[in-house]
Amino acid sequence: MAPTTALVRRTTKPRGSDFAPLLREIKTSGLLERRTGRYLVSIVVNLLCLAAVAAGLLLLGNSWLVLLLAVPAAIFTTRAAFFGHDAGHQQIGRSRRLHDAIGRLHANLLLGMSYGWWNDKHNRHHANPNHTDKDPDVAAGVLVWTLDQAEGRTGLHGWLSRNQARIFFPLLTLEGISLKISSIAYLLGRRPRRTAAVELGLIAVHLTAYFGGLLLIMSPPKAIAFALLHHALFGLHLGSVFAPNHKGMEMPAAGTQWGHLEKQVRTSRNVNGNLVTDWLMGGLNYQIEHHLFPNMPRANLRHAQGAVRAHCQHIGVPYLSTGIIDSYAQGLRHMHAVGDRLRQATTLPAATAATAAQTS
Repeated sequence: MAPTTALVRRTTKPRGSDFAPLLREIKTSGLLERRTGRYLVSIVVNLLCLAAVAAGLLLLGNSWLVLLLAVPAAIFTTRAAFFGHDAGHQQIGRSRRLHDAIGRLHANLLLGMSYGWWNDKHNRHHANPNHTDKDPDVAAGVLVWTLDQAEGRTGLHGWLSRNQARIFFPLLTLEGISLKISSIAYLLGRRPRRTAAVELGLIAVHLTAYFGGLLLIMSPPKAIAFALLHHALFGLHLGSVFAPNHKGMEMPAAGTQWGHLEKQVRTSRNVNGNLVTDWLMGGLNYQIEHHLFPNMPRANLRHAQGAVRAHCQHIGVPYLSTGIIDSYAQGLRHMHAVGDRLRQATTLPAATAATAAQTS
């Protein structure tokens, strides 16, 4: 089943009632019940793994071999990001205070990014996925996602748009640093509030402990090299998890009227799961189920897939689940197609000039 991209948009009648029977089935099955004990064990294990990486840094000390530890550091900090994400969706327990504490522990203290900023941005994405006016994840920026966004871009922005499919994965290596910068800018731009001050304080502790610890263990060149490699791998890993979920799927226009189920399913893509894929992608490869039931514990998403797929087939809503490589290929093809208009605009004047020179 081929996905519909931003180049093809549809308007259908509202179908909000289509979601109600599926919601009843999922509730009856118990898949929305919290799995706090499982989360607690997983969080403790991940913290122990991060502690083991820190111990490895101490043992290796001022040796270039410390760069090898950037790989597990990136993997386990990405796991920390998954727990912060799940806390934002209230998946872990029944207390908002508990979720806020877990979210700030993992986002602000362990990663140096704002839990509040991420929640604000991510909730807007969930409310209107792939809507260019409402979803911050597809707003025009370094990358563009529609022909309208690409129109008229020149200079550096034009070059980026023309080549965005080629440079997408290299750009992800900057995501780890970008998350920190965007978080701090967001918090500093807010009116003075207690929560913003707490978040900034936790980020300050993170930055002091992270960079101070590296400089105590190793020389400045090795510390800088480790930090850059760690953040590059972290950004690549985290970005590679989120990239296949929506890129190249349908993008609703302003007049599109979809119910909750259709809006979430048409704009989302699953990646076929197995134990390795599920672990590396934090269960977010079941993106359709996650968008339909954002507060469903991550471990339950794969168990909901059968019911969701069958229901979508029954009501005639396309449900797409594909392999990991194919999911990246579909997203990159879409990005390449969006940049094609700018590439044509660049090559046509050159071709016209060459023709004129030959005729003269």
